Amino acid sequence: MAKSGVLEQTGQLMGASKAVELKEELQRLVRTIVDDDDYTAEDEAVRVLTSLKELKLKKTSSLKLEDNSDVPEEFKCPISKEIMRDPVVLATGLRRKRVSEKSARPRILVGFSHINRCWPQKTYDRPFIERWLNDGHRTCPQTQQVLPHTVLTPNHLVQEMISQWCIEHGHELPKRSQDIDEKVVRKANVTYLNCLLEKMCSSLSDQKEAAKELRMATKQSPSFRQLFGDSTESISKLLNPLSPGQADTHPDLQEDLITTLLNLSICEKNKRLVGENPLAITLLVESLKSGTPQTRSNAAAAVFTLSDLDSNKLVIGNAGAVEPLIDLLDEANPLAMRDAASAIFSLCIILENKRSAVQEGAVPVIVKKIKDRVMVGELLAILALLSVHQKAVDEMDELNVVPLLLSIIKESSCENSKENCIAILYTTCYNDRVKLREIKAEEAKNGTISRLARTGTSRARRKANGILERLNRYALITHTA
Repeated sequence: MAKSGVLEQTGQLMGASKAVELKEELQRLVRTIVDDDDYTAEDEAVRVLTSLKELKLKKTSSLKLEDNSDVPEEFKCPISKEIMRDPVVLATGLRRKRVSEKSARPRILVGFSHINRCWPQKTYDRPFIERWLNDGHRTCPQTQQVLPHTVLTPNHLVQEMISQWCIEHGHELPKRSQDIDEKVVRKANVTYLNCLLEKMCSSLSDQKEAAKELRMATKQSPSFRQLFGDSTESISKLLNPLSPGQADTHPDLQEDLITTLLNLSICEKNKRLVGENPLAITLLVESLKSGTPQTRSNAAAAVFTLSDLDSNKLVIGNAGAVEPLIDLLDEANPLAMRDAASAIFSLCIILENKRSAVQEGAVPVIVKKIKDRVMVGELLAILALLSVHQKAVDEMDELNVVPLLLSIIKESSCENSKENCIAILYTTCYNDRVKLREIKAEEAKNGTISRLARTGTSRARRKANGILERLNRYALITHTA
């Protein structure tokens, strides 16, 4: 070992010395070309530069080999002995040994949590264990135990730990192999999905375990999300543990399944599948009302995503989603409020949901939030949608929104907010002379509307000019009278 270390150090010194010589020779050749206009040295300079590049490549390659030797064994595939790109878990057939707290001796990695070496599974890099299984093997490569099944479960914990270790140690992040047979991967994922969905009809502990795995898998893998679109029964199987009226019996299970619905709704072909499932929409609406704060927020986000489809907007509105969304908006949790606001805006694009939102008390809640300068831009956009409804206009009159909207136009630097303010003002003062007099006084004092008519967006200028025309007509009528 000592001799090997001396040779390695000697090699490094010789490489460094050679690099110095090459650099000095290159500098001499460049001076000859530049100072003496002797271009016959050009070929020689290229040769020296090429030698320097080769020397650097050898050094880089040596460093990479050295870095690979520092990779923790837990991050290397037992088959390839290389850092894992796509770690998956294979059941070994071994029973979990009971280990007391005193006798347990988990492996400790610096910067990471403890890893218990008594796992009843082994982790491999997906392409290598798939090749093992495709060759007909039905035993674990390490334990030689007969496998109870060949389902490969993504090991997200190890994947995250590998990524974190690579970042902290400046190691290149492992890239997934491009030569993996996609059909094999898809088949494995289908088997994995079916296995998890079967657990939804099993014991409560199995349901909770499967729900967590589904939540993680649908979050990280677009291809896994797409698998749900292949079966009309998949959504119902997923939600089997939740009963309408009692969805929050087990809040952790409810949160995982509703979050899985949110993840699935990101996939375009799943939007209709979820929207056409009465159980899914019923449970989403119920989860807006009850469950953990995260469950309610994620349910609102799912409603927003699903309402991309106009057909879903009506279904979700008819299921009673608008009222709990307004209640959620009225609460103080910023994340939940934002999700609720996005969902309300998307739903209220159609007339039926505008009516529901006004009837369920959206206007007072929104105006109060805007007065408190909370989410002003988002809430003004909703208020502009609702202002086509006469009851909303009447409520805004009672809440004296004109001074509020005029102040936002003067103070805000957001063009969209100014545009929505002037659109609401245009509607509220259409046949209201009291509001016109109020706006006229503001215009005479500060010229707020005239300024927006010159500098606002095209829609803002159009609405501002419409208000100015009404002010002129109102002045003419008043003068004539």
